[in-house]
Amino acid sequence: MNQEKIKELENLITRDYSNIAGIIVQKNGTKLYENYFNKYTRDNAIHVYSVTKSVFSALIGIAIGKGYIKNVDQKVLDFFPYYDIKPGEKTIQDITIKNLLTMTAPYKYKTEPYEKFFTSQNPIQDALDLLGGDKAIGEFNYSAIGGTHILSGILARATGQTVLEFAAKHLFSPLDIHVTHNVVLSNKEEYFAVMNDKNTSGWVVDPQGINTASWGLFLTAEEMTKIGQLYLDGGKYNGKQIIPAEWIGESTKVHSRWGELSYGYLWWVIDDKKHIYAALGDGGNVIYINTNKKMVVSAASLFMPEAKDRIELIKEHIEPVFEN
Repeated sequence: MNQEKIKELENLITRDYSNIAGIIVQKNGTKLYENYFNKYTRDNAIHVYSVTKSVFSALIGIAIGKGYIKNVDQKVLDFFPYYDIKPGEKTIQDITIKNLLTMTAPYKYKTEPYEKFFTSQNPIQDALDLLGGDKAIGEFNYSAIGGTHILSGILARATGQTVLEFAAKHLFSPLDIHVTHNVVLSNKEEYFAVMNDKNTSGWVVDPQGINTASWGLFLTAEEMTKIGQLYLDGGKYNGKQIIPAEWIGESTKVHSRWGELSYGYLWWVIDDKKHIYAALGDGGNVIYINTNKKMVVSAASLFMPEAKDRIELIKEHIEPVFEN
């Protein structure tokens, strides 16, 4: 290992990616590099923001594999039979789980009302009320909060368990990931207080007690790496099939596009031909999987607005150091 290049990399991180709290590079299942910054240690969990979405995608795949959900083509409203469809509303009846996974569901807004979801007493109900409208199904329409959270309601209703209970049994415990309790946030002040608190762990729940599927999960860099390695290994961990292999393949290929960006099932597809994909979250949180190089890179990051692109950091500065 070239220690001079590693020192250059660490200087670059300190200078240009100063909000990184932990970074791990793994190749062929062997850890090549692990380091922590900003007074964080390997035991401190980080709020990984939208990386939560990709982890949640795994839970949907597990639920389908176990028969709780038939398939991704099931209609969203199959799981909410009580929902009162508005007069003249037809689009919502045709929206499927796959549309939510691939960000191809339409909504009745031009800009997603984040504040509405964060202050709502029933965000799934509010998200359903905003789903549909007069736009076409099938066009990429990134929903940062509401659409994915509907999937959380679907998982809870399909399994008869809380999302955390299901995740703990079928994903977290087998991988020795410690997400043990719910995080309850009552107001905006509490939200900002825990986001960069190194002593916070768990998974945020909404006022209905449903874990947030689009954000709110706290993981260590090591736990992020375990998720990445699980995907790289086709859903197997210690010889046990945790996620169906078919789900890994299907959810990490291109299903929708947003300009030059490609999207799978709540995973970003970085390079379809080379089969590179990533879970990406605000602040520069990332689980990066390069299938051909058998490499996983995880970066746990504190929130900062307009953080520098982590994919550029990985492809231009990390992979060249560790790929040989």
